This record gives sequence, C-alpha cells and structure tokens, in this order.
Amino acid sequence: MSITKKDVDHVARLARLTLTNEEKERYTAQLESILSYIEKLNELDTTNVPPTAHVLPISNVWREDRADQKHLGSTEDLLANAPEREGPFFKVKKVIE
Repeated sequence: MSITKKDVDHVARLARLTLTNEEKERYTAQLESILSYIEKLNELDTTNVPPTAHVLPISNVWREDRADQKHLGSTEDLLANAPEREGPFFKVKKVIE
C-alpha cells in the first residue's frame, strides 16, 4: 500500500489541519516509510508468538478497601483550611436548583 498526497490531504481534512505543500510532501514520505516498515514486520512468522498486552509479567496489587479513620485526623483538623464551613461540613455553592 502506498500513501499519496491525496491520502495526506484527506487525513489532514479529517483532523481539521491546514498543511503547506512542503508539509504534505514531508508527511507523505514519512507515512510511506512507516507503512513500508510495517510491511516488513508482516513478513515475520509469528505463529508461535502468543499475543501479549505487556512484555513483562506484571499484575495489579490490590489492597482491601476499608475505611481507616487514623489517617484522616479529626473533623477540626480537616476543616482547618476550609474557605467556608457550616458546622462540621464544608460549605459550597449550590449547583443544582
């Protein structure tokens, strides 16, 4: 598959980009180079290569989800820097009428 200037114009229009003629020439050559490299990769035999999402065997480490008051501090400590407060609560502007 080869990339033409018309293809670059089409993609630029879809992306709402205005390109100069020099940019169109440069991007045509660059995209053509990328596609030729991909064609080389397609020539490789990958029948025994398992599909992978990541090259390293990593996994998420999950912790138990639980409330822990010792890290929060007291209500007064939490509200000490509040711009406005009403009793033991943060006071915020009404957003729903």
